[in-house]
Amino acid sequence: MVLLYGGAATAIDEAGESYDFDLWRDQPIREGDDAVPIVAGAIRVPRVVHLHHYDRQPRLTVRLTRRNLMFRDAHECQYCGKKPSHKSDLNIDHVLPRSRGGKDSWENLVTSCRACNLRKGWHTPDEANMRLKRRPFQPKWSAVAQILLGADAKFKEWEPFLKAS
Repeated sequence: MVLLYGGAATAIDEAGESYDFDLWRDQPIREGDDAVPIVAGAIRVPRVVHLHHYDRQPRLTVRLTRRNLMFRDAHECQYCGKKPSHKSDLNIDHVLPRSRGGKDSWENLVTSCRACNLRKGWHTPDEANMRLKRRPFQPKWSAVAQILLGADAKFKEWEPFLKAS
């Protein structure tokens, strides 16, 4: 919105039409659209923006959060491979338990189902005779990948760009 307001970007609608801030502000908010409150009511959040210029910024590291761990591990147990129907049935497991000096890091945390987490207990995977599906790693996602991973639904406005990739 800041780039649109400052003239550094234009909004693009589902038909491919381009709008500057003043024209976009007059667009009606449709059902299912996100909106930002402003003094005069609300303005529709554009789902596609066209930047007039791009200044590359250094890539930021991906934050270590439960949600990002789940994304990295594809919401499946890294020991047995099961994908529980409810995300709340998954735990975050320390490969090297904290009681034995294991840290909260990308390389020491994995997603596990409750049964595997209880079976492993305070042991290492080798001691518990359990194997990891893959070695844990720190992801190097771009901001775009994180947005796409987090999106519950792909928007109609994104279709031309997703088909091109």
